[in-house]
Order: sequence, then C-alpha cells, then structure tokens
Amino acid sequence: MPAPPNPHPSVPPTETSIWDRVAQTQDFKSLLAAKKAFVIPATIFFIVYYFALPVSVGYFPAFMQRKVWGPLNIAYLFALSQFAVTWIIAYLYVRAAHKFDAYGATVIKDLEHIVAKGN
Repeated sequence: MPAPPNPHPSVPPTETSIWDRVAQTQDFKSLLAAKKAFVIPATIFFIVYYFALPVSVGYFPAFMQRKVWGPLNIAYLFALSQFAVTWIIAYLYVRAAHKFDAYGATVIKDLEHIVAKGN
C-alpha cells in the first residue's frame, strides 16, 4: 500500500508544520471544543425556532390566528419574536466570545513558544 500524499508539499514528510503542531495543542483543542459547544446548540435552537413558525401556521392555523392584542395574532407575535431571539443569540455569542478570546490568547502563546524553540 503506497504512503498517503503529503498534505504540505513544501514541508518534508518527516517534519510537521508549526500550524499542525499548534493544532495538536490542548489549548487549541479546548478553543475548538468551546466554540463547538456554543455554536452547534445555538444553531440547532435557532433553526428549530425559525421553522416552528411556518410549521405552526400550517398545522395549527386556528391557534396561530388567535388575536392577542388588537389586530395582532399569535403568528405575528411569534414572527416578531424571531428578531428578539436573533439579538439574544448574538448577545450570548458576544459573551461567549470573551471565553474564546482567552483560549485564543493561550493558543498564541503556544505558537510563540513553538516558534521560539525554532520549529
């Protein structure tokens, strides 16, 4: 069986690039894990929330047409709430990004340490 092709042709096969070594550090893996722990659930929540409106209007039209205040019905309020949910998720991401920045700072320190050692 032949050896797999070198993904970095400019780097000899016996050496790994600096970036590959940074990617193997625990701090970098922690950064990716922290981002994944926020982004995946937030995305799933938003998609489910977004598609809940057309699904609800299609399957529960009588409920969604129920008047809440004046001409506003539940469907309109639900649609308007999607703007609020978008801003809330953005706010939560900005708060979580502070943690990502801390991980990023340690990754940069790891990179500086690797470069200082001379590859």
